[in-house]
Parts: sequence; C-alpha cells; structure tokens
Amino acid sequence: MTKTMRKFCSCSLNLFSASQLQFIRYLLVGGWNTVFGMAVYAGLYYWLGGRVHYLILVVPANILAITNAFICYKLFVFKTKGNILREYFRCYIVYGGTMLAAVAALWVLVEWLGMSPVAANCACTAVTTMVSYLAHRNFSFRTQ
Repeated sequence: MTKTMRKFCSCSLNLFSASQLQFIRYLLVGGWNTVFGMAVYAGLYYWLGGRVHYLILVVPANILAITNAFICYKLFVFKTKGNILREYFRCYIVYGGTMLAAVAALWVLVEWLGMSPVAANCACTAVTTMVSYLAHRNFSFRTQ
C-alpha cells in the first residue's frame, strides 16, 4: 500500500466515532435481519401454509429472526463476551417491549391523530429503531 493510500484509508476510517460505527453496524444487521425474517416466513408459509394458519407461522419465523438478530448483534455490533443466555433473554425483552410500544403508538397515530397507517408505521419504525438500539446497547448487551 502506498503512503497516499494509507493516509486516505486512515482518514476515511476516522470519519466516524466508535459509537457511530456501532450504530451503522446495527442498521446493517437490522437490514439483514429484516430480509432474513421475511425469507424465513415466506419459506415457512410455502412449506406449511396449506396445513398451518399463516398467523401461527409468525411465531417460529419471529423466534428464528430474533435468534438471528441476537447472534449478529452479539458478534458484529456489540461484540460482547457476556452471558449468552442472559443477553438472549434480554434481547427478547427489548423486542417484546418495542413491539408493544410500536403497536400502541401506531394505534394512537392512526386513530387519534388521523395519520395514514403506512405513514404512522414509518414514524413508529424510525422511533423504535433508535429506542431498540439504545435498549440493546444499554440493557441486552450491557458490559459490566
């Protein structure tokens, strides 16, 4: 590597702080997990949809998607060495809490404030993404 290339690379790597890079990795993993979860649900529906109600298939699809997210967050985003079962359980608490909050907020935005469901869902997703990042960082994958 030439001196100029080394200088450029070190400069471009310093554009973001460690916490900003962590949040970028969180968003990338979240994007991957969205695709993963949708593919798992589609696969389960294709495989079992004729015999199992489509709403029941959400349960194993979400278990697999949350497990995938947990592994990716642990290895690539937060890089913790903590107790796996404790972190996994906490990850479920965060996902459950943010899902319930998002459903409640969606209802308020649509029913009380008259927003369209799609616009309200976008707003809820933006807020829950930030909240879940902070909850995972400070609770699920908190280092002692």
